[in-house]
Amino acid sequence: MSSPRPTRADYVAWRTVTTRWRDDDAYGHLNNATYYELFDTAVNAHLFEATGQNVRLLPRIGVVAETSCRYFREIGFPEPIETGLVVDKVGTSSVIYRIGLFQGDSDEAAAEGRFVHVYVDNTDPSRTVAPMPDEIRAAVEPLLRPVRG
Repeated sequence: MSSPRPTRADYVAWRTVTTRWRDDDAYGHLNNATYYELFDTAVNAHLFEATGQNVRLLPRIGVVAETSCRYFREIGFPEPIETGLVVDKVGTSSVIYRIGLFQGDSDEAAAEGRFVHVYVDNTDPSRTVAPMPDEIRAAVEPLLRPVRG
């Protein structure tokens, strides 16, 4: 059985993004690839702001190891989208995020993404798994909430 449809109360950090004409596909709703861009933006914008650093330049960086999306209703241009961010788990070298997408006044998410970062050594060409940097841990732990059932 799948988990219930997420609501605004399920998320901790918020960001509003504008939609663009090109974000819609031929069917007049947000293109699937754009959902994943929004997930990536919500996570990394939070990390940039919460750490005050360009996280691309850290000696250990988060690479995407897994993503998924559950779609609940159509969204698209021209309305802005609110992204809600929460963390389900913080490990030694990984973080599991959930990102809710909301458009309009609805309390229920139009979509929810799962996004997993695994930290790797950015100075090593083979990018071996490495412990998460302390500044990243400090940025994501306040977003932790128990996984809903």
